[in-house]
Amino acid sequence: MSDQRIIVVTGASRGIGRAIAVEMAGQKTHVIVNYNSSPEAAKETAVLVESRGATSTAMQFSVADPDAVKKAFKQILDEHKRVDVLVNNAGMARDNLLALMSPAEWDQVMDTNLKGAFLCSQAVIKPMIRQRRGRIVNVTSVVGVTGNPGQCNYSAAKAGIIGLTRSLAREVVSRNITVNAVAPGFIETDMTLAIPQKSREALLAQIPAARYGAPEDVAAAVAFLASDAAGYITGQILHVNGGMFMG
Repeated sequence: MSDQRIIVVTGASRGIGRAIAVEMAGQKTHVIVNYNSSPEAAKETAVLVESRGATSTAMQFSVADPDAVKKAFKQILDEHKRVDVLVNNAGMARDNLLALMSPAEWDQVMDTNLKGAFLCSQAVIKPMIRQRRGRIVNVTSVVGVTGNPGQCNYSAAKAGIIGLTRSLAREVVSRNITVNAVAPGFIETDMTLAIPQKSREALLAQIPAARYGAPEDVAAAVAFLASDAAGYITGQILHVNGGMFMG
């Protein structure tokens, strides 16, 4: 497998993560499909990845658990000897107004969305430095820039990812490693389908493109930033939101 491009996508069992894993699959690629609690869905993603000519492994671990992350990436590196691309996509929401938000709701979102990106990036950065090559793409959110009522925890975590992206990009650019982020707007996933219809209509009214995004829209942006064509791009936040936010 030494001639394969090794790609790790966290939170890849469904939604945006699944679309990213499938979009990045191809000949001479091996995609590690990370999941936390949905083995059957992760297997479905792996099948889709393999239908594109890649090989794949579904791997269970919580990105919020330091020991689990260390163990998982040790296994990946022992087997494949390298990681070429890391996509930090795993995320969760525990929405509530700040006045009512529990410390647990804050911590759960921070641990998965922000700490998870830190732990996984830390696990690959030394191997990438040794390789003198690598791509890290973080998935943030439009609300990390604009804010959103009822999402102080989620917005803060996603804003933190932007700071992490820019700082790490400066640390490793001299080693031919790029670090960028994609900031989706309102994308049709299981998470957003749970939003009440009236709220969905209000969100749609804020989108100049007059449609919700698809996971594939985000996946295409991630694949570009992970490609050779984006080798001179680092520390950037690519917004994929149909014009909902322009900055």
